[in-house]
Amino acid sequence: MRSDPAEYELVAPGTLPAVLSLLGEQPGVWIPIAGGTDIMVLYAAGKLSARKLLSIWNLPELRRIDVAHGEIRVGAGCTYTDLRRHTVLAQEFPLLATAARWTGGIANQNRGTLGGNIVNASPAADSLPALLVYEAELILVSMRGERRVRYTDFHSGYKTTVLAPDELVQAVCLPRIYGHYVPYSRKVGARNAQAISKVCIAGLAKSSNGVLEDIRIAVGSVAPVPLRLSSTERTITGRHLDAEIIQQARRTAIDEVRPIDDIRSTAAYRRVVSGNLVAEFLQKLRNAAASMSEVLTRWNQLSPADAAREILPCCGSEAWARELVGRRPLNDEKSLLAASDDVWESLETKDWMEAFARHPRIGERQAPASASSQAATWSVQEQQKVAAAEEAVQAALAAGNREYERRFGRIFLVCATGKSADEILAVLKRRLQNSDAAELREAVEEQRKITNLRLKKWLA
Repeated sequence: MRSDPAEYELVAPGTLPAVLSLLGEQPGVWIPIAGGTDIMVLYAAGKLSARKLLSIWNLPELRRIDVAHGEIRVGAGCTYTDLRRHTVLAQEFPLLATAARWTGGIANQNRGTLGGNIVNASPAADSLPALLVYEAELILVSMRGERRVRYTDFHSGYKTTVLAPDELVQAVCLPRIYGHYVPYSRKVGARNAQAISKVCIAGLAKSSNGVLEDIRIAVGSVAPVPLRLSSTERTITGRHLDAEIIQQARRTAIDEVRPIDDIRSTAAYRRVVSGNLVAEFLQKLRNAAASMSEVLTRWNQLSPADAAREILPCCGSEAWARELVGRRPLNDEKSLLAASDDVWESLETKDWMEAFARHPRIGERQAPASASSQAATWSVQEQQKVAAAEEAVQAALAAGNREYERRFGRIFLVCATGKSADEILAVLKRRLQNSDAAELREAVEEQRKITNLRLKKWLA
């Protein structure tokens, strides 16, 4: 039975203060509605009991994504399309970007919001396990002020939360500390797309020499709330990933989940799948560690000249390559990156300049003759978004490059991976205002970032 529109009231105050005022005056009476992808399903089925709806769609305060030094603050009104298209989120929080791609079709992604997914509190929601492993925090606002709540403490039971009747989720805060973690995500459903999960999983791990230093695993559709597998994590943290430990983690995960039988699947199936997905994640970590170890083992055994020649495209400074070779043996990614950073900081200005000079200008495809074919290939990959920019933006970049070279006597260098041409142009304009000393330090840091990304590609 469909609902009768005449029985419902929808108001759209248009500003966040006006929305909070109405919620404060009549707490529990008004139900906030953003994209409506959950509420309208109930409405269409004649099951929406709430009669007073309060539109919070497109409120500017809820649609912002603010990138700060220590965290990214994602407005609760941001859609899944917003999440998918944001370059920093895609680069630093791939689990959230992947979950956004999983959620419904394009129409739902254009309307559905992250805050709505959180407040709806379905244990099958695709984005929620990602928020658990990223240890997100929520900013809740009302006329009484705002409070910050750990997402792990937000769900109090099946479809219930600690959100007060007069509160809204304003933003989701994500700490920017996961650059060296390996992500993993899988969704098991009746179809590859546009299907509610039978089981979904998100994982992050950091390891050294095959030993897990830190791991976070969360699953959906296997308990009354999105579930962090804390017992499984404790079982394997600090352990060497061998076949026995992987099977032990699989058994612990099966015991830790609390699924039910429902229309989509059975409890028994969900237990087995949860264990299998945990085992798959750990096996991938084990395989990746073995692959990296093989690359470094071979490199450690090369002659100094051959080893320096092979690693040189990652940076471009011959002094850096020679000194990094002198730090061998280097047995894992962590020690390689740490040694690279230490060597890079110890070099003279002329060595930094040598590395800078082996990059093409931003917006140019032709690498300098001194760059290797591998370095040239990486440069093209790193500037993919710039190459697709509009002619006006590319022309502005070209003009900015000329002004930079006139001002500082070298090419403009920025870690372009994941950045749009507009973002790079904004960085260029800002850095043209730097003093010579400040700009040199920024360029040195950008080269360090580029080197680390290329070292990871080399290992892979």
